[in-house]
Amino acid sequence: MKIEEIAKHWVIEKIEFARLHGERARSAGANARLGIHGKACSVSLVRITIDGQTAYGASSITTEQARTFIGKQVCDLFDENGKILEPYRICLEYPLLDWLGRRWNQPVYDMYNEARSQTQSGLAVPCYDTSLYFDDLHLTNDKDAVALIQEEAKQGYAKGHRHFKIKVGRGGMHMPLMEGTRRDIAIVEGVREVAGPDGKLMIDANNAYNLNLTKDVLTALSDIGLYWIEEAFHEDEELYKDLKSWLKERNQKVLIADGEGHASPRLVDWAMQGKVDVLQYDIIHPGFTHWLELGAKLDEHALMTAPHCYGNAYGIYATGHLSASIKGFQFVEWDDITIEGMDDSAYFVKDGLFHVPPKAGFGLEFDDDRFTYQVSQDGWVIELEQTRVRSH
Repeated sequence: MKIEEIAKHWVIEKIEFARLHGERARSAGANARLGIHGKACSVSLVRITIDGQTAYGASSITTEQARTFIGKQVCDLFDENGKILEPYRICLEYPLLDWLGRRWNQPVYDMYNEARSQTQSGLAVPCYDTSLYFDDLHLTNDKDAVALIQEEAKQGYAKGHRHFKIKVGRGGMHMPLMEGTRRDIAIVEGVREVAGPDGKLMIDANNAYNLNLTKDVLTALSDIGLYWIEEAFHEDEELYKDLKSWLKERNQKVLIADGEGHASPRLVDWAMQGKVDVLQYDIIHPGFTHWLELGAKLDEHALMTAPHCYGNAYGIYATGHLSASIKGFQFVEWDDITIEGMDDSAYFVKDGLFHVPPKAGFGLEFDDDRFTYQVSQDGWVIELEQTRVRSH
């Protein structure tokens, strides 16, 4: 992005905040550390007005922050390289990028001139179904549990998915250790049958394993062709060093992925040292611009990028746009969510690929009236001419 293309007269005229609500296609069960996730979802959004034109984007902005941003020149929010400055990222980067894309009639993936595999029909990016949670805990028989999760995987396959991430770690909290671990293994084997030999399978333990249990599980699944193991245990330099050495000795080509939640601040360093292969910080926080910078750094070291995106529907689509700027990008994490008032119909999944449309901004359309109503119910507005908050 060229900073000189941002007009000096563009200023932030209005910031409106509200939440839009929706639900998953199927209720999500427990994982290794939490109970049932359910169906209900919401997206926190800002509608920004600049030069009389509006745009939308995910945001966790507060009214206090909005007061300081209103009236600012858009060009002052970017550095000389066209990257959004740190103070404005989490609060405004998504609506700002959407606004610029709409003004310039460019998809966000093309704005930083790094687009890969771009065609007139947009981008095609690998994705995976992330919906295979512990929906089987009420079942006492492993065979029945496998059949249930296989049926859920078949639902994903029918929707175009070919790659799957499977929650494991049932023995960490919800089941006796060995019984839960045995079921973990059986379910992964069952999903392999659904995915076929070419589908990539990932497992995510949400830190419920320890080093020895991780090795036992990976040994049992050595003929399954796992692509990565995610959050096997809480990030630990020595444990990851040991696990990486053990995998190399066995010539077992399973990648180590980590980075969600409150990840160790040293995780990137450990990745640079060869102890971790795939970084997974969230797409909403620390966000898009942070990922542009981190992705470039990871690319220099031939490391892999797979932003976490569970539970935030807006992030799914933002991740698709990010993929164009990072060579080591692996997957969009697909959580099948419908948000009322957010039209994502220009996107689709087919044969394991997430298709990103060549539409302006982030390619999403919003129901202005519905958003305005939600603002009136539990949101707020700050306008330039009054620089005061109207809360509802």
